[in-house]
Amino acid sequence: MRIMGLDVGSKTVGVAISDALGWTAQGIETIKIAEDQEQFGFDRLEELIKEYEVSEIVIGYPKNMNNTIGPRAEASERYAEGLKEKFSLPVKLWDERLTTMAAEKMLISADVSRKNRKKVIDKMAATMILQGYLDFKKI
Repeated sequence: MRIMGLDVGSKTVGVAISDALGWTAQGIETIKIAEDQEQFGFDRLEELIKEYEVSEIVIGYPKNMNNTIGPRAEASERYAEGLKEKFSLPVKLWDERLTTMAAEKMLISADVSRKNRKKVIDKMAATMILQGYLDFKKI
C-alpha cells in the first residue's frame, strides 16, 4: 500500500505517490480545482487512490512562520476532513512551511522557464511534502 502526498491550493492540488516500500516520493500530476466553487478534484483523487492502492494521505499544512494557523492552513484542514469523509482513509496534516518556495528555487536553479515551472511547481511541492513525511517515519 502506498501513501499519497497532496499540496492543496485554491486552484490546484499537486499529487505525489510513495513507492510500495514507503521510501521515495514521486510527483504524479496537478489537478485543477475551484475551491471557491467547491470543486475539490475528489473524483480524480478517487481514481488515483484506487490505481495506486493508497492506504494513507498526507496533506501539506501551511502554518505561518510563527506557528499560527492562517486561512490557507484552515483550508487544508477542511480539505483533510472532506477526504476523510469521502475515502475513509487516514489523513495526516504535515507542516509544509517553505516547501513551495524550496520547490521554486530548485526549479529556477535547474533553469526551468517560468511557464514550465508553473506547470510542475505544485506536483514538486507535493513530492517534497511526502518525502519529508516518509523520511520522518523512518527515524
